[in-house]
Amino acid sequence: MSEQSTDLRETVRQRYAAAAMQVTEGGGACCGPEPVEVDENFGSTLYAADERDTLPAEAVAASLGCGNPTAVAELREGERVLDLGSGGGIDVLLSARRVGPTGKAYGLDMTEEMLALALANTAKAGATNVEFLKGTIEAIPLPANTIDVVISNCVINLSVDKSAVFTETFRVLKPGGRIGVSDVVADDALTAEQRAERGDYVGCIAGALSFAEYRAGLAAAGFTGIEIVPTHQVADGMHSAIVRATKPATGPASATDDSCCGVTACCTPSEQPTDPSVTVGEAKSANGCACQN
Repeated sequence: MSEQSTDLRETVRQRYAAAAMQVTEGGGACCGPEPVEVDENFGSTLYAADERDTLPAEAVAASLGCGNPTAVAELREGERVLDLGSGGGIDVLLSARRVGPTGKAYGLDMTEEMLALALANTAKAGATNVEFLKGTIEAIPLPANTIDVVISNCVINLSVDKSAVFTETFRVLKPGGRIGVSDVVADDALTAEQRAERGDYVGCIAGALSFAEYRAGLAAAGFTGIEIVPTHQVADGMHSAIVRATKPATGPASATDDSCCGVTACCTPSEQPTDPSVTVGEAKSANGCACQN
């Protein structure tokens, strides 16, 4: 990672650490914590009142996103969901309710202060099907082919390596898995310099991809059925958008997947068929694998 990218990531981390501390330190107020200050295009007002009312006040106050991905991801009972850049946990807790006790909701964040806030909010909510992970969205600390749905709320635009985010997202999704993301997207006509004029990087503006760049990045990672629908304008030529895409149910494995020839961990003691209905030998034979021992 370049020095500039490292500096940008640290700037983002510091901004969200400060936001978490603001909510935490305000937790003793008689009427609950003050929400982190954002304009009307971001934050908890983008969630329905009945959703906000079911959550700890600190989870709502820490909301900094540009949409409500749980409302567009069409979560189902029993699914495993991963929230990239989970912050204070609002989307993880909402997802946990939607997938129910047979499902599970993971949150991934790189900021210690946000993770601590999210864990406190989980305890207050009494959620038992939730797990928070420390790490970056460019290197997701989960095995391949284990997640049904990936969500994210105005976080991918903050990444310093968006192609890695798309590749990692594709890797952890099960075949047939999907993404339902809220993010800031720029008009195709805007240059990177023009985007920077409309807002800074940590404000979710300067780092935003254009519609064409976003679509191309997802396609390069292997996604199909890509749909990017703007919902409201957050700056001139910059939009909050709903992004949906699917990992194909069948087809060649991702370049970063740990599988080959229909087998994960190929030619190691841990190898297993990606299709549990066949044996390792049958999977390798059907795929013409040169390594069939």
